[in-house]
Amino acid sequence: MTTLTQDHSYAPRDSWLTRAERWLDDKGKGAWIAAMVLGFILFWPVGLALLAYMIWSKRMFSGKSCATRRTRSMMSTSKTGNAAFDAYKEDTLRRLEEEQSNFESFLARLREAKDKAEFDQFMDERARKNDDTAEA
Repeated sequence: MTTLTQDHSYAPRDSWLTRAERWLDDKGKGAWIAAMVLGFILFWPVGLALLAYMIWSKRMFSGKSCATRRTRSMMSTSKTGNAAFDAYKEDTLRRLEEEQSNFESFLARLREAKDKAEFDQFMDERARKNDDTAEA
């Protein structure tokens, strides 16, 4: 039985920039921010270049970590050569993405319902206070 694992080794043919980018991606968004701050401290154009790259590559404002995004894109585009397995994998990934989307929309509806309930409670308390002051 073969298991799929994420390979953290870097190919020797990769440039030092590619290896540095992967290393920072593996460490997460905090490492990117630390590198940017360090770049500003050492030589401000380096920090500015890192900030521009983080914004351009959408690393700065994404909700997910860089490594997770890269792993997901690699998993969805890689083909094994086995047509049945590739079809199964694509179907499973599509289904999981659909379930994730449904769950996120459920959470959004849940938050909206909670916000509405809290707002209604606030309005009721406010109306009661106004009634109490009007009676006094």
